[in-house]
Amino acid sequence: MIILPAIDIKDGNCVRLFKGDFNTVEKVASDYLETAKGFEAAGASWIHMVDLDGAKEGRPVNRKIYTDVAEKTGLKVELGGGIRSLGTISEYLSMGITRVILGSVALKNPELVSRAVEKFGSEKIVVGIDAVNGMVATEGWLETSDVNYIDLANKMAEVGVKYFIFTDISKDGTLSGVNREQLKALYDGISKSCRIIASGGVHTIDDIAACKAMGLYGTICGKSIYKGTLDLAEAIAYAGKN
Repeated sequence: MIILPAIDIKDGNCVRLFKGDFNTVEKVASDYLETAKGFEAAGASWIHMVDLDGAKEGRPVNRKIYTDVAEKTGLKVELGGGIRSLGTISEYLSMGITRVILGSVALKNPELVSRAVEKFGSEKIVVGIDAVNGMVATEGWLETSDVNYIDLANKMAEVGVKYFIFTDISKDGTLSGVNREQLKALYDGISKSCRIIASGGVHTIDDIAACKAMGLYGTICGKSIYKGTLDLAEAIAYAGKN
């Protein structure tokens, strides 16, 4: 299982939110590049980055930050937030981003996801499914739909999506543990050729152990690293693959 340390960007700063609420912004690091280099030094090979401004505005906002990390570290960058077109996907990939996350468009424009997988390949596209009480949320978590998260995952798998990030918004930034029940239901409910990345609520090494035991492909760790409840190097060593 791979460990993906996270950096969320808002107004050019490294921040974390509580349950996706933009009113709870907390700056967690002073320099995004030094933070990314610290992750690399701890043994990470991937980094998960989110353009929170982009997610809210529906367009890329902080391009230079992500391309800096891709160019100036050896980390593979997984990036989401405000990616709504094939042109934006192509631009990010050409700038060295390894994998892009499609979130809101998976629900609102599934044809775009299908075309993205066809054009760029399943290794370059990951669908982010964020949910409240099992129902998919969109537009930077500001809107909630009536679509079940497993149903959306299956629909996306049918058009060739291989990678999924699942976030229980009620857990995100809370350090209260991952939602094991919903993650297991997703794992059991979609094709075993799909790879699931857990996001939201990671607190201690116990969460890493739970995700690994479920057979998940990866786990995203954010606030737990910044608050010191999880040692990144220990998590990577425990995961056994990165």
